[in-house]
Amino acid sequence: MKSLLLLNDPPYGTERTYNALRLAHALAKTGPEVEVIVFLMADAVLSAKAGQKTPEGYYNVERMLKRVLAGPGQVLLCGTCMDARGIGDAELIAGARRSTIDELAAETLAADKILVF
Repeated sequence: MKSLLLLNDPPYGTERTYNALRLAHALAKTGPEVEVIVFLMADAVLSAKAGQKTPEGYYNVERMLKRVLAGPGQVLLCGTCMDARGIGDAELIAGARRSTIDELAAETLAADKILVF
């Protein structure tokens, strides 16, 4: 089963991204046949920026995305949204990659479940 999670909110300030990634982890744990794709749009593209430093005891979205990538998951970023925020490919965590709206359309059609945060 393929689950597509679309994230729009910034990594910090609201808990939508945090909760979406908690769900992504829970889905990935259900079995090896489960594929999780996290697509970051709008301010959510900032979630994949490498080198995040959060206070002790506070969640860290970079580490959470790395957990998605460590399993059968993908982290894709809207390239237009990256450009609008001045984020280059070299600034991303390893494994996350620039994508397009056309790839999002294809993943949407291929997904069994689509969740929007």
